Amino acid sequence: MSDLKNEKLLTAKGIVTEALPSTLFRVQMKEEKEDKAKLAELDDRSGGEKKEILAYLSGKMRMHRIKVLIGDSVEIVLDPYGGKGRIVKRL
Repeated sequence: MSDLKNEKLLTAKGIVTEALPSTLFRVQMKEEKEDKAKLAELDDRSGGEKKEILAYLSGKMRMHRIKVLIGDSVEIVLDPYGGKGRIVKRL
């Protein structure tokens, strides 16, 4: 079983476009020069365009009651399988 601490986590930045129930958010990914390689790798894994993803709040953000609103810029740790992301920081 692989340990997440040993794996290199893919991070990206984006803007929250929609707030959904159960602390889910739709996030529009920003395309920056250094992130293009990461996003290309994510596109290869998922097999399609990955400009908008579903993201959920991390446990620390829930614990400290950090609010995320539509239009906020956030940092996301991407799921290794390309399905969802975890919002870890509000920028």
